[in-house]
Amino acid sequence: MVQTLFRVGGTLCLGAALLPLVVLFRPVRFVRQVALWLLLAGVAAMTASALYAILHSLDLNFNLFHITPLLALAFHLDKLSSFFVIVIGVVSTCAVIYSMSYIEHYAGSARVQILAALLAFFILTMMLVVTSASTFGFLFFWELMSLSSFLLVMFDREKTETQKAGLFYFAMTQLGTLFLFTAFLLVYRFTGSFDISFASGIPEWGKGLVFVSLFVGFGTKAGIIPFHKWLPYAHSASPSNVSALMSGVMIKVAIYGLVRFILDVFRPELWWGILLLIFGSISAVLGVIYALKEHDIKKLLAYHSIENIGIIVLGLGLYIIFVVNGFDVLASLSLYGALFHTLNHAIFKSLLFMTAGSVVQVTGTRNIEKMGGLVKTMPRTASLFLLGACAISALPPLNGFASEIMLFQAYLGSFALNRPLLEALLVTGLAVLALTSALAAACFAKAFGTIFLARPRSEDAKNAREVPFAMIFAPGILAALCVGLGVFSHQIISRVRTDLPIPDMLPVGIVLAVITALTVILVRLVRAPVRKTETWGCGIPLQTGAWSTPPPAFRNQLLRFSRPSSAQKRYRTANSATNSRLFPGAAAVK
Repeated sequence: MVQTLFRVGGTLCLGAALLPLVVLFRPVRFVRQVALWLLLAGVAAMTASALYAILHSLDLNFNLFHITPLLALAFHLDKLSSFFVIVIGVVSTCAVIYSMSYIEHYAGSARVQILAALLAFFILTMMLVVTSASTFGFLFFWELMSLSSFLLVMFDREKTETQKAGLFYFAMTQLGTLFLFTAFLLVYRFTGSFDISFASGIPEWGKGLVFVSLFVGFGTKAGIIPFHKWLPYAHSASPSNVSALMSGVMIKVAIYGLVRFILDVFRPELWWGILLLIFGSISAVLGVIYALKEHDIKKLLAYHSIENIGIIVLGLGLYIIFVVNGFDVLASLSLYGALFHTLNHAIFKSLLFMTAGSVVQVTGTRNIEKMGGLVKTMPRTASLFLLGACAISALPPLNGFASEIMLFQAYLGSFALNRPLLEALLVTGLAVLALTSALAAACFAKAFGTIFLARPRSEDAKNAREVPFAMIFAPGILAALCVGLGVFSHQIISRVRTDLPIPDMLPVGIVLAVITALTVILVRLVRAPVRKTETWGCGIPLQTGAWSTPPPAFRNQLLRFSRPSSAQKRYRTANSATNSRLFPGAAAVK
């Protein structure tokens, strides 16, 4: 039944990809909407098959067809692949619902049919990558996924920025594929098999070489620093529904590959864990610092993807360090924390990209300095963005806090290692993780305040209106999951491992809900008549949005300490008359 459901889902997704192309030069709304509904049904079927497999602990193998005895398109559904299918399925379902209204923004152009077709093909290839049973099938669908995502990035190809982003993405993704191809050939050279789980016969020196190749290949697609340069350009240039998928789940496909080979193919070594821990920590802290500098809302969110991928990778590094040293419970805590954060990041980052896409569509700009005051005209979108911002900032009892606290607990358990140098490294990583969480909260305080609060800074922001229902409903589902996965995190993880010290967030959630409800009731009971008048403006009779606190005021002091790593430069005016030692001229930070 599981195999049949998976095949039917894949067939429906393929049909959804082909249907809009039938009327390519006549962009009929009915056809693309039918295609999106077919895609929704296909994603639901494939997700249901994975959910059934993970609940019943199934380990299934089935073939599509053989090209040669060694080269086959075979699929494998176990707990790990099923988990990633569910992650892709949940985010894709919401992205498809969101797209039902969002893509109509491009109505009238024949390319809207291509957008619907590529969206379906992109989702299908991601599903097939994480279920491939052989390195041949993995690389085949990986390249199809990369090609479809490249075409989606290039959707607005007339723009110079889009052309730059597309070419940059294509070059980097092919570089990553080259390293994966090298790793898979080495595995075949040592084992004589393309089976992903077959690794007998690889010498010790060969394992290290294969791991480094896999790390560079998967790290490039995931956006680990220093292989990250393509990510902010590609995610900001693509349509917002595609950005949600790329940031939410495509980069997680690379995480799947890394986890699959660490768990099933190799016996990891200590230096692997140290390598992942160092690169993960650097990616986490630099990702959030780069985000603090950004005025482009989509680039800001893209840099936070680098940050959260860093958190996931450092969790994998902790897993290897603990498993090599024989601390199985701490190793499991690190691994499940990293995988749980993979799910959580997929949800709250997709939520943020969708709500940001709604704002960009309404205001016509990605520059947050030209927004402001949108909480009055887009209250639902503002509420959803705020919840996503709280989740990514790891505030309790939301899901971002639930997964990060697992990694904090694993870090705190590192004092049992009795290895001073390793303990010093882990304490440094703990400090970096704490700093990252604090800077993320500061960044989203800036983002939410600049976009939604104060007064409008442009006519488009002033005339903004709430988006259609589908563009509220889809992120609303993700927002509910942010709350549910946080409040019930203890119950969810305990079904998998009962020996992990996971804090129960349910009492915290109940207390906060009761406090919120009582606050609302008290406000309504004691509400007095309110006189509406102009806020005192220091004697200035007419104030505009330009008088509100600009974004640099939120971030410049925070970035001053990190100027070398954030590439900040200070500029002074060239007027020598004012640039004296007593009366310095104007300065700007960029």
